[in-house]
Amino acid sequence: MIAFLGMGLLGSSFVRALRRRGEEVQVWNRSPEKARALEAEGAKAFVDLLAAVRGAERVHVTLSDDAAVDDVLERARPSLDKALVDHTTTSPAGTAKRAALWAERGIAFQHAPVFMGPKNALDGTGVMMGSGDRKRFDTLEPALSKMTGKLVYVGEAPERAAGMKLLGNLFLLSMMNGVFDMLALAKSLGIPASDASALFDWFNPAGMLPARTKAVLTADFTQPSWELTMARKDARLMLEAASAGGGSLTLIPAIAALMDEWIAKGHGSDDWTVIATPAVR
Repeated sequence: MIAFLGMGLLGSSFVRALRRRGEEVQVWNRSPEKARALEAEGAKAFVDLLAAVRGAERVHVTLSDDAAVDDVLERARPSLDKALVDHTTTSPAGTAKRAALWAERGIAFQHAPVFMGPKNALDGTGVMMGSGDRKRFDTLEPALSKMTGKLVYVGEAPERAAGMKLLGNLFLLSMMNGVFDMLALAKSLGIPASDASALFDWFNPAGMLPARTKAVLTADFTQPSWELTMARKDARLMLEAASAGGGSLTLIPAIAALMDEWIAKGHGSDDWTVIATPAVR
């Protein structure tokens, strides 16, 4: 029997998938109605947190943040005696502290954050990460691999998966903000959003990412493929066009300001990615 705590969009989808695979699942949520909604799927809902986790082979957690995880696990502690698997996006520092605390208590704590939406959780697709004790991870691997399309071990430090999750989410936020700026500029230029989005039908910037990232890591910006001064000129054109069309951009002004700093330092003829120097040197 598996216990699942936290019946938000992700947790409830995980539970539905577990039930479809024939797993016995007991569920709990701060708002009891969300747990009761899973009874239609064959899960057993509990109002009593201690009863929900009592006797569980594994206890999975999908909550909101560090404080919620610590609060719920502390309240459930009298009934906990098996593995804890936390899928919550939490801070690296909080995760490290939590892993150490539960290790002292003799209970295996596995942080396993995900790059998954509700549909991924339901379909068993997407990515799940784990870090910390490798033996514990390997023991849990058969069960966790059924919950995701790709299960990745990212290192011995218990907080490493939490850090990797933040890196990935940072990139997603930055990427989508780039999309928002692109659509704002398209609007200012009178280009329909549907036409702007069609750019990605034949232009795939994702294909450039691995090589570009490796190039940045070399920290050699003296062989430019796009000179900083030319990239700054393009940023100026974007900003001017957006302003002329009555729009505004949010990401590009910050990038342009960094470009100006590095041009002032004499790096105008370097590759534009020289602005990443503080991060790679």
